Amino acid sequence: MATPRAIRRAATASSVNYLRRFCSSTAPATAATRQRQPPQDHKFLSPSPYVGSWETPKDPKEAEAKLAGLRREYAKQVKELRKEYIQEVEAMRLEQQRKDEAKREAIRVAREERNKVKAVEAKVRAEERMVAEEEFRRMLMKERAEKLENWRMKEKSREDKKKEARELLRRKSSIWIDESELESKILEAMVDTTTL
Repeated sequence: MATPRAIRRAATASSVNYLRRFCSSTAPATAATRQRQPPQDHKFLSPSPYVGSWETPKDPKEAEAKLAGLRREYAKQVKELRKEYIQEVEAMRLEQQRKDEAKREAIRVAREERNKVKAVEAKVRAEERMVAEEEFRRMLMKERAEKLENWRMKEKSREDKKKEARELLRRKSSIWIDESELESKILEAMVDTTTL
């Protein structure tokens, strides 16, 4: 059988554990409630005149009529609040739509500006490319003309050298034999063995 001291120890231990659990569970709860508090500039609605205004009448029919009147007033107020809410939401939607339109317009204008700048840059690059191509074409034509002139001069020089060589050969030859007389001269050389 358990002694009273053991029972007291078990009860103390369980109460300490319970206390620990309670303390640990309340700390985050208070932090969570602190986080849920509204901001400082939040405006609360004025207190409702209906809260705490009910006084129990003696006659049940009068109580029913009074309750119906309260319900009607409450329904009117809810209807008004809903209208205000719808108007606020519509105003916010229109404001957001206006902002989106302004943003889209700004993006469109920026895109047009970028496209204009790109078009101008492309035009400038095209003109520079055309100028470079024209310059290259002129340089190529000039080189071709120089090469052609050089080739003509070399050909002329080669022809002149050939003519000079032929002329020199004609001059060096002491006896130049024409083709028409070549056969008779060969025959004469064979018959007459005198040195030329």
